[in-house]
Amino acid sequence: MMNEQIDQRRAGARAIERHEVIPGISRPKALFILAAGLSFLMSVYLFFAGSREQGIFVGLWVPSILSAGALLLARNSHE
Repeated sequence: MMNEQIDQRRAGARAIERHEVIPGISRPKALFILAAGLSFLMSVYLFFAGSREQGIFVGLWVPSILSAGALLLARNSHE
């Protein structure tokens, strides 16, 4: 029980040192996920608000944002 608490505190301290929003998810990764999520929500709103073509267009941004994030974050991790 005591060791679990110590391990959790150490994991939390490491997350703070690495600027992680959620343990295991860095701030840049979280920003790309947030941007993709907001794009998705905006596309759903536009689609059901009557602007179907605009909703589909904005919905196409989601995989583009996630792909750009994967490309940029992978490049930075290898340097």
